[in-house]
Amino acid sequence: MTTPTMQPSDNPSQVADQPHAGMGLALVRLTIGAMLVWVFFENLGKGLYTPSGYAGLIQDYIDNGHAPAVWKTVMAFAAAHASMAAPLQGFTEISLGVLLILGLLTRPVALVAFAFLASLWVSEWGTAWIWELLVPVLASLSLVVGGAGRTWGVDSFLAQAAIGSLVVTKRRSRAGLSNHSYSQRGSGDWSCPC
Repeated sequence: MTTPTMQPSDNPSQVADQPHAGMGLALVRLTIGAMLVWVFFENLGKGLYTPSGYAGLIQDYIDNGHAPAVWKTVMAFAAAHASMAAPLQGFTEISLGVLLILGLLTRPVALVAFAFLASLWVSEWGTAWIWELLVPVLASLSLVVGGAGRTWGVDSFLAQAAIGSLVVTKRRSRAGLSNHSYSQRGSGDWSCPC
């Protein structure tokens, strides 16, 4: 009996072959980005990026939340250094939001968003509905896996420029004009390192 085997694809991003999947991931990317930008301005209006506002919020999580004790220690450290932690959190939220909306450096940005939102989710255990941040946490992880910047994002232009550069490099290499070290797959297929 033989079992079917999957052949590796020459295309590292399957989203290009599935435009509806790419559009779905782009919608998730735009939604998470808009959420982070919205939260930034909401928190700014509430004064939560000031040292006293930030320390008060974190202290509320420590006093009323159900985060693990070790995480409460991390939160207490952040509250004690609120003059640095508050603006850092604000900068993180607005930066992640804008970069996700633009679709720029989507995979690494989504990975940071995943870790950031997961830390907020753990911090809010017992103080908020558990699904409130869990869905955006997992949605951010899906952006890491899916390469959502390739649809409606700056990443698509960067990928096209990189692929165009690889085509020129391959032609120059064949002509003996240059010897760049890009990865080569199979019989003459060049892959983008991005």
